[in-house]
Amino acid sequence: MTVARRVRVHGRVQGVFFRDSTRAEARARGVAGWVRNRSDGTVEAWFEGEPDAVEALVAWCGTGPPRASVERVDVEEAEPEGLDGFEVR
Repeated sequence: MTVARRVRVHGRVQGVFFRDSTRAEARARGVAGWVRNRSDGTVEAWFEGEPDAVEALVAWCGTGPPRASVERVDVEEAEPEGLDGFEVR
């Protein structure tokens, strides 16, 4: 079973290696998708894969890498798109 989540992370999340760290965490968990900076200062990501792996990655976003200061994580359920691999956009 594959699930998908769209995530928006608010706080000090740009310029702190959030995207690269998310890619490394996703690859370690076998989660497909992408991550990108948004012009409003948030980080947006799409995760899809096994439910436990996706939920673990969503939970990781609540803390992020050491230099990040996460204020809030918005999570939406989504339909998987069949993505393969994980990329920084």
